[in-house]
Amino acid sequence: MKKTLFGLLALSAVSTAAAATSVGGSVGSGATLHLQNDLTSSSAMRYSLNLSATGFNFNRLSVGGSVDYLADFGASDASLGGLTPYYGLGLGAGVFLGSGGGILLYPHGTLGLRYNVTDPLSVFVEGDIGPAVYVGGVASSTVGIGASARIGLNYRLP
Repeated sequence: MKKTLFGLLALSAVSTAAAATSVGGSVGSGATLHLQNDLTSSSAMRYSLNLSATGFNFNRLSVGGSVDYLADFGASDASLGGLTPYYGLGLGAGVFLGSGGGILLYPHGTLGLRYNVTDPLSVFVEGDIGPAVYVGGVASSTVGIGASARIGLNYRLP
């Protein structure tokens, strides 16, 4: 029994150590900071903190977050000039502060391209789209289509 427990602990330690972690940020439809944990060599979970202002007079500020599962398409980097296409599914949530405040839920699909500049540094461009459910504020609730686009950086931690 002890050997089995030690074996399982050793296996979990090896699988955790193999997973890489990245930090980064993006701009586009707001500003985002994120932490990304690789699940495998071609998939990851990303946890984002989003901050955006809607309207040019900044009367409405949105603070939210998103959890996204990202996976690479099967294409090799060599065939695409070093670009890695990826897709993902995620759930975003946010709180609107200021005039017409409320809550937003945003399940979405993501498509993106990543380019590894150097070993720890990569750049990406991506967009997402999905239903946006807004509750509160002036209208009691609204359902529409939400979309965003961004360009950003990832830095893989040692």
